[in-house]
Amino acid sequence: MIGSATPRACGPSRLARGITLCLLLLAALGAEPLAQAQPARPRIEKAADLPRFSYAVSGRLDELVRAPERFAPLAAALRRNLQSVLDGYEIPDHATRRELLQQLALLDFLDARYDAALARAEQIRALEDKPADKLLSNLRLRALAGAALASEAAGGRDAPGYARAVAAQLQGLLEPLPFELVANGVRELKAGSELLGEGRVIGRIRDVLQPVAERSGELGAEFAADLLAARYTLAALLPLGPVFVDVLGTYLDAHRTVKPDIWAARDVALAPGLGLAPVRIAVWDSGVDIALFRRQLARGAGGRPIAIAFDLRARPSTQLMAPLTSEVRARLPLMGARTQGFSDLQSNIDSPEAVEVKQWLSKLAPADYRNAIEALAMVGNYEHGTHVAGIALAGNPYARLVVARLEFDYHLQPDPCPSPAQARADAAAIGRTVAFLQANRVRVVNMSWGGDLASIETALEQCGVGRTSEERKDEARTLFDIQKKALTEAFAGAPQILFVTAAGNSNNDPAFVEDVPAAIVLPNLLTVGAVDRAGDEAGFTSYGAVVKVHANGYQVQSVLPGGRRVALSGTSMAAPQVANLAAKLLAVNPRLDPEQLIRIIVDSADRSPDGRRNLLNPKRALAAARP
Repeated sequence: MIGSATPRACGPSRLARGITLCLLLLAALGAEPLAQAQPARPRIEKAADLPRFSYAVSGRLDELVRAPERFAPLAAALRRNLQSVLDGYEIPDHATRRELLQQLALLDFLDARYDAALARAEQIRALEDKPADKLLSNLRLRALAGAALASEAAGGRDAPGYARAVAAQLQGLLEPLPFELVANGVRELKAGSELLGEGRVIGRIRDVLQPVAERSGELGAEFAADLLAARYTLAALLPLGPVFVDVLGTYLDAHRTVKPDIWAARDVALAPGLGLAPVRIAVWDSGVDIALFRRQLARGAGGRPIAIAFDLRARPSTQLMAPLTSEVRARLPLMGARTQGFSDLQSNIDSPEAVEVKQWLSKLAPADYRNAIEALAMVGNYEHGTHVAGIALAGNPYARLVVARLEFDYHLQPDPCPSPAQARADAAAIGRTVAFLQANRVRVVNMSWGGDLASIETALEQCGVGRTSEERKDEARTLFDIQKKALTEAFAGAPQILFVTAAGNSNNDPAFVEDVPAAIVLPNLLTVGAVDRAGDEAGFTSYGAVVKVHANGYQVQSVLPGGRRVALSGTSMAAPQVANLAAKLLAVNPRLDPEQLIRIIVDSADRSPDGRRNLLNPKRALAAARP
């Protein structure tokens, strides 16, 4: 690379004459004529290519995060390794660089290097890909660091007026922001601040991280980052939670503008009685309360629902909904109300359900953490598939629901642990499920789920598999490839079925992190990202070249088991809107194949001026699909 080893003033030259002049200048200064070009930094093409690190830890981790002197060695090791990755590798993926810089920014703040923390925050903002994220990135950290600098003469974070300074900084950062663009993000920041609680921080350390540390005497980079986040939350965020809630709430109260809804004018419902072709659509998810969809249920011999199910260990099952323990089932009405409460918090609605959730989680004792979080995850699995099915079937009396159930683990400690035998069983269940859907003439399959390589590595560490991080990396790759191959071959072997999948809620590129099925590229698979009611990109949605179309995934109304209607958010809610449209297109034109469906859906969508969003347009797609 010309010029890479020369002083900046010489720079890379386009012409040989420019290079000659640069050589003459260096010679006149007594320097070497031209140093040998430095080798290019290794380029990180996938998240799996990043170097692995482990950190020695001992004793009680909940005490470590409270004691600056005990945390200091871990902080120093984190800083050294994070900087070595940024300096030593070319990382084109913005999300990865943001994550590395974010950890350094937290370390800077905790070390009272407030100027450095603010500088890192600006670096992170420059790497944000979404317009709202560029405005809201590190809003609380910037307010905290700015206030500490403003109060430095009086003692910084220990100054009597520090809380007031934080409030003033936060107000100053919020006021110039365009409300409609940042409204959702501010509401979510407020909700997160209202749910802050020491019990959840300490409970996670004790129930998730401590067993790993006691088994091996060390933590991988992901869990070490958890400790850093815990220390920052306890030292910086928790003491000022009420300040954040007050300032953010005041800002929201002063801006009551409701975002315009672009979706009502685009939506289209098919009228009954038109004699259109029935279309079988499968919801491959955590299970469905079929009692809510009796009129749209696909039925086989003897009027039985057409369904296939596998349990958590990939064994055939007769249950069409995620199982609940007797204890959780007894509390199901309360858990449903809490689902409503979380939804209301996200919308800044101060309902009784939202108040109960705030009080419950903010005051949760560490000893209650495991039961509380596992119960929430269990109920989330129980509700998820039904909510998705309600979206997929809406406005289409010709849709016929086929249920395909798989099970998601709700435990804090993986159960079962990843293993070759389990990976092969999962792969076999994938093949059998798709073969069943083919045999039963399913035309569209919605998959609002996914998994990536890193999650397998983390689970292996929790299970004590592998003596080193490199061993876990290799084992995770083997297990991941078994399942990815099974998915890819199953989809490719069913070319007459359109598979619709959610992009994911990790605000990253599914292809870079190797998320499946989102990052699988096939002519009969469509990956969907999420926007809000106004078409603005959702803060959580994953993005990138594999994401071909976007649908509303923010506060989407649907039904929970039993019939309660609740608005939920996620790419899980966006994907079934695309599956819904595909089934409507097939009802009016059954001859369409998956490639034609994708072409119509993508080409009829509205590309945003910035090129980042391709907004679903059901009305236009339906017009294009008619024979």
